[in-house]
Amino acid sequence: MISVSIAGIGGQGNVLAAKILAQAAKTKGWQVRTAETIGMAQRGGDVISHVRMGNNHEEVYAPLPAKGSVDVVIALEPGEGARALPYLKENGLLVVPQSGIAPSTADLKADPYNPAAVIDALAAQGVAVSVVDDQALCDALGTRKALNIMMLAHAINVVNADPRFEHNELRNAISMDELREAIVACVKEKFVTMNLTAVDLVLQSAKVYKI
Repeated sequence: MISVSIAGIGGQGNVLAAKILAQAAKTKGWQVRTAETIGMAQRGGDVISHVRMGNNHEEVYAPLPAKGSVDVVIALEPGEGARALPYLKENGLLVVPQSGIAPSTADLKADPYNPAAVIDALAAQGVAVSVVDDQALCDALGTRKALNIMMLAHAINVVNADPRFEHNELRNAISMDELREAIVACVKEKFVTMNLTAVDLVLQSAKVYKI
């Protein structure tokens, strides 16, 4: 069983990213269940999408993962990565971007929101955190609209390529070609090229992250 959670803020596209991942798994003949836990998404609230895949052809009965059972948490914003951290299993992978989006409550606090400090705090807990230079990737693409696809592609690429994740359930489960096919199936035609280019940029940019 593979469990992946994608955490973000309303409007960042984590629901679409989860749909694409689920499509890639369905094409392989796996049973898949997805679910979202949604706050005030239209007002910039938190959204967490969960994807559970029966990669050993087992039945997936529940769409929501238990705390501490998720193989990979993909956060589209560092603070949302911290919020979703309880779902991550021991020796799992957390993927976060360098850039952050200050919550609406930040204006009420004396200290400004600091994404770097959030990332440092996560790493200090012994979590395997892969930090993506999202600004460099989005500048290369010319838009931030495909950040969700970039983070999904990056997570799959890291788990597949980094020997430290040889026991992660997601490792070698979804290939980049399968991800591309799922993008074509799920994304509106006018956005397909942009999203496929986003995947290519991730694969070409070996130095845009640290772990």
